[in-house]
Amino acid sequence: MAVKKSTTKRVVKKASKKAPAKKKAVAKKSVAKKSTAKKRVAKKAVAKKSVAKKSAVKKSAKRTTKKVAKKSSASAFVVPPVPRGGMSTSSRVNVTTTPVAAKSISTPKPSVAPKQGTSKTVLGAVVVGIVLLAIIVWSQSASNNDDGAMPTPPASAEPTAEATTEPTEEATPTEEVAPVAAVEAPSKFVALNSAEGLTLRWIAPTATDGLTGYNVEIRANGKGDWNVIATVPADQLTQSVTKGDSSGWTQFRVTSVYADGQTASATVFGIPGVFA
Repeated sequence: MAVKKSTTKRVVKKASKKAPAKKKAVAKKSVAKKSTAKKRVAKKAVAKKSVAKKSAVKKSAKRTTKKVAKKSSASAFVVPPVPRGGMSTSSRVNVTTTPVAAKSISTPKPSVAPKQGTSKTVLGAVVVGIVLLAIIVWSQSASNNDDGAMPTPPASAEPTAEATTEPTEEATPTEEVAPVAAVEAPSKFVALNSAEGLTLRWIAPTATDGLTGYNVEIRANGKGDWNVIATVPADQLTQSVTKGDSSGWTQFRVTSVYADGQTASATVFGIPGVFA
């Protein structure tokens, strides 16, 4: 009996060990079945979405083809361009190369009326031409009138007694003097005592070409401007001065004068007293 009990215990233990193993296998199989079912459902959903997209694309393609067909039938006739400048209008129809149904050909669209802008342009051109023609005619008539009319001579005014004046004497032009090449001052200018005052004496310069004379000048106390007391010819080499007072002193100068206006002065010297 003891042996039987031990064997039964072993059998029970083995059975108890096998039971959870079987449960685990069954659970794994159920999880695998669920995952495969989910995958199948997902695949079916994706397939349905792709089918729906394809049907939408087909529908949009059909719509575009219908629109293109309508546009091609509408553009079967082309309106001819409107002529400019008053040319004759001819209703020419340009048929496109695309095939058109019989109904669209049998009922053509009416031609579009010319634009208002072209009519205004034509009218403006006509007005400008008329104005130009009028200007040409007017200018021709004016030129004809000018050729035919004789110019009237201006009225001549009689000269009055006050208006007539005797011709005045014309001023004789002064002769231009050639410039003197060499200018030289007198030399050895001195003063000699005389009964009335002083006698100034000098020697003529060697440059005598163009020499017209000499200027004898004095200046009181060496201040102020020079005063010309005598102008002597070129052949005179002396000049007498009188003494008026003993106060102060007086400077003396003699200058060579040439025909072109050039001058050259000798050395200046001073003497006590007032001379004139």
